[in-house]
Amino acid sequence: MDENTRYQVLRNDEEQYSLWPVDIEVPAGWQPVGKEGTEAECSAYVDEVWTDMRPKSLRERMESTGA
Repeated sequence: MDENTRYQVLRNDEEQYSLWPVDIEVPAGWQPVGKEGTEAECSAYVDEVWTDMRPKSLRERMESTGA
């Protein structure tokens, strides 16, 4: 990652987040969430919205077992 690159925030089906350069095709299994900017701006956004690092499938499994 470099300071001149513009990034976008991606999310996968497990609700995990990643930063990805805007000029590179989004990899299969990931979708843009609509946030673009510098690395710092995108990282700050991810820090704000990704408060539970567990994958979605694990959270759902734990909720169904009452764990």
